[in-house]
Amino acid sequence: MRIIISPAKKMNVDSDSLPCAALPQFLPQTEILFEKLKSMSPAELKKLWKCNDSILQQNVDRLGWVNLHRNLTPAILAYEGIQYQYMAPNVFTDSELEYIQQHLRILSGFYGILRPFDGVVPYRLEMQAKLATENAKDLYGFWGESLAKQLFAETDCIINLASKEYSICIEKYLPKNVRFVTCVFGEEKDGRIIEKGTACKMARGEMVRFMAENNITDTEGIKAFDRQGYIYSEKYSDCSTLVFIKVKTV
Repeated sequence: MRIIISPAKKMNVDSDSLPCAALPQFLPQTEILFEKLKSMSPAELKKLWKCNDSILQQNVDRLGWVNLHRNLTPAILAYEGIQYQYMAPNVFTDSELEYIQQHLRILSGFYGILRPFDGVVPYRLEMQAKLATENAKDLYGFWGESLAKQLFAETDCIINLASKEYSICIEKYLPKNVRFVTCVFGEEKDGRIIEKGTACKMARGEMVRFMAENNITDTEGIKAFDRQGYIYSEKYSDCSTLVFIKVKTV
């Protein structure tokens, strides 16, 4: 089983808390993207990143000093988004860290696929970014089916906790022998499940923590998730979707 999650825009450098175990698997491809970004003007990068001047300058500066092989941060500690805050990897036990290293994979527009202890540098490059390369018009074309093939070589069951922007890179190439199960976190309203962005990110982080703490290795174990006020809904779930409904409190 492999769990896939999205990266986060906000990143930090932490080369002291935990050691890196390896370089990313798709580093040669990352180096191509890195050189492409460095060749672009600030105006082109601002259009690509869709950011303000302050964020532009921060990331232009990064392109000037980062080294893809040095001063690396374990991927699981590099991202600071809501999902990662609720996952709280800094307080994982050794066994929980071993669990996520085996089962968790982070999808990335810049790095492709990351294992939790792969060493990374801070970057800004969402999968939806229209970055054209020699053989592709965007990042979806650049990565193609390579990320999916890597995951399918590791497992026949994928637990999807990623946003659509990233999960499509895997689901699009799904073979018949691989099970792809998406976890949905929402509220019931008029017979429908309504998802809310921030709440979903919080729940996804909590789900990774729950799975690590309980050493979950099959989909049945996932159904016991009961954090952030969510409970499993058999009514709305099926073989490819596990739905968790937020319980209303009085």
